[in-house]
Amino acid sequence: MKFGFSYTGLIFLIMLFVPNFFWTKNKPENYDEYAKNENKILLAFERAGEVAVSCLLLIFSSFNPQGLSPWLLWLAGAFLLMLLYEIFWIRYFRSDKTMKDFYSSILGIPVAGATLPVCAVLLIAVYGKNPFLFAAGIILGIGHIGIHLAHKKEIKDG
Repeated sequence: MKFGFSYTGLIFLIMLFVPNFFWTKNKPENYDEYAKNENKILLAFERAGEVAVSCLLLIFSSFNPQGLSPWLLWLAGAFLLMLLYEIFWIRYFRSDKTMKDFYSSILGIPVAGATLPVCAVLLIAVYGKNPFLFAAGIILGIGHIGIHLAHKKEIKDG
């Protein structure tokens, strides 16, 4: 692990935040009703994970490519997951923008809008050999994926 600016982390965060910015203007109908019922513990995990992941991705230069090695497969896997994440968003923005659309899967990956970026964070952490980012990714995953799964269950039960 090396301290320093990570342009890889910045690219990753841009890929993460840009669709979310557009989503704020294209939320599914009744989303706020579901958000009111979110588990406060999961929400705390999600928020803590978001802050930690965002900061950690930027302050370790070890996330930047370090030459050709088999380790690059971890980074390539992370960016492949983020490309799937972008495809998820394109599909969502072209849809009717329902709750079902928002919590859909892609290639069998459940609640893809939450699962893909969390898994990508974990792969970047492995690539950068950074246990702090890995732990932050687990915390984020517990909260973010947990909330999305709960909403998806509410949709089915509702």
